[in-house]
Amino acid sequence: MLDPVVDFFTRIFYWIGRGIGKIIAIIIWPFVSFRNWLRGRGWFVKIPVFLILLALVVGYAYMFYITQFWGNTDPEYAGKYDFQNTYQAAGAPLENGKCQPSAMVQVTADLLARNVTEDTWVPSNPLHKMGLFFIWDWKDTPFFDNKAAFQLGTNQAIRRTAVELVDRLGRVRGTSSINQNLQEAREAANYRENAWWMTLSPPFIQPTTSARLRDARKSLLAFNEELGNCKADFDTRADNLLQFIDRMTADIGSTSEILQSRMQEANFIGIDRRADDRFWFTYGQLYAYHGILTAAQSDFREVVRQRNLYSLWHRVDDQLRDALTMRPPIVMNGSASSLVKSHLESIGFDLLRVRANLVEIRDVLDK
Repeated sequence: MLDPVVDFFTRIFYWIGRGIGKIIAIIIWPFVSFRNWLRGRGWFVKIPVFLILLALVVGYAYMFYITQFWGNTDPEYAGKYDFQNTYQAAGAPLENGKCQPSAMVQVTADLLARNVTEDTWVPSNPLHKMGLFFIWDWKDTPFFDNKAAFQLGTNQAIRRTAVELVDRLGRVRGTSSINQNLQEAREAANYRENAWWMTLSPPFIQPTTSARLRDARKSLLAFNEELGNCKADFDTRADNLLQFIDRMTADIGSTSEILQSRMQEANFIGIDRRADDRFWFTYGQLYAYHGILTAAQSDFREVVRQRNLYSLWHRVDDQLRDALTMRPPIVMNGSASSLVKSHLESIGFDLLRVRANLVEIRDVLDK
């Protein structure tokens, strides 16, 4: 009596097995064909092919390492600077005849070091740009693009800060000359983010992104050395802080629009191949701005005290720390009717909370 049921399931498993076998055969067919072609060739062909294959294996193993092992991403890193107890306002005279270096410049230089000195800059890696043999873009995977997106997010905040340092903060109003070290730092920080040392256009050799970002860090530290020797300016006026906060809120607002566009692709099962790089870009941006804002509170401490901004600033700091505690192993993008959490919605909510309080700080400064 059970024979028809047994036969039914036997046929099902038979066809499932055949289907899996055909898929495996299709996957390995190019490798089998290549092996058969190589078998009849001489060593003058086999040796170069072997070296190319070895280079690909080593290269992809290295790419796997640099994408899966991250440097320091401690969400509490900003508080470890303890600027309120160890720093004065930027440019303030010190008892030893020196002047106080800028905390904002120091944090920005440290963020650059975190990306290219203490860690490896992923977006420039040629195999990362190439994807899986030009067939599969790493941006469509849940793991191999996350670190690159985080680094690009931090670099976005670094670029914005470098621009403001040159245009307003590192000079006295608009009549003084632009500091050369800050100018060089801005140019280096705004270099292409995926440049490798070799290019297909003349002269075929170019500086890598990592090298240019290291140059940006050196220029920032050189400016701070100038400032420490009282040979440079750092204008800690309220309108400069207002301008910086204004530009930061605009930058964050642009990111919230990117998140909103991606959330429109949400689905019931929550699987979205591009949600993870949007999430980690936002995370990296908030990570960088957390440290930069902590440093700005130190550099502009007199403005913060005069305008009584402590409670608003501490609220922003708490919100940034809350946002940075969210580190999902897989980023999901569930729709409103799904039981699956939308991590984009969660970090987008934190992003808008931070932006709303920055707008409040801006409004207080504008009065």
